Amino acid sequence: MTAIPFPDEPRRRGTNWEKWGWIYMRISGVVLVVLVFGHLFVNLMVGEGVKAIDFGFVGGKWADPFWQWWDVTMLWLALIHGANGMRTVVNDYTKPGTVQRILKGALLASVVVLIVLGTLVVFTFEPCPAGSPADLLPSFCAA
Repeated sequence: MTAIPFPDEPRRRGTNWEKWGWIYMRISGVVLVVLVFGHLFVNLMVGEGVKAIDFGFVGGKWADPFWQWWDVTMLWLALIHGANGMRTVVNDYTKPGTVQRILKGALLASVVVLIVLGTLVVFTFEPCPAGSPADLLPSFCAA
């Protein structure tokens, strides 16, 4: 008996979002490894190590635009990478329908809120705000 081959399925038109999500996971994973190990090296190995990490350390680090962008890039990539992974879990363990849409909507909303808040914190962080009472300022701020 000879097997009858299935005819080729027609190609779908449009963007293959699953493929691009898969590619994003691989690229962002590699970039995140570099960013995270760079972050850990600077915070834990350079200088006095973990003992030096305090409000002043973060304030000094975020005074440099390089470290602001480093941390924001790490934040964005990690949140989107994690959300894409969670989206895959939702797809795998729920049936298409209302529950899946609600879960994906909640995931999207939480990622957007965290990205916006995290980015605002990094770029608007001011350890020594002008006009603050001297007794509320950290010791490294000029009164």
